[in-house]
Amino acid sequence: MMSAAIGVPFFVIFIFIIIFGGLILNVITSIWAYRDSLARGNTKEYSLIVLVGTLFFPIIGIIVYLVIRND
Repeated sequence: MMSAAIGVPFFVIFIFIIIFGGLILNVITSIWAYRDSLARGNTKEYSLIVLVGTLFFPIIGIIVYLVIRND
């Protein structure tokens, strides 16, 4: 019975780490997409749209950016 009570805080901490890690990964990929857009010669306005799009729609946003960026 005691082991079940000890396992709950570890599970909560594990879930917190997963959520926090996903949030950090989202911010890092959004910053990368913004900088990559600027480095490819796009305007700051377009780069901000890329940044906002990847922040609010992380998976779809980065996929769409990778497809439409200039090669």
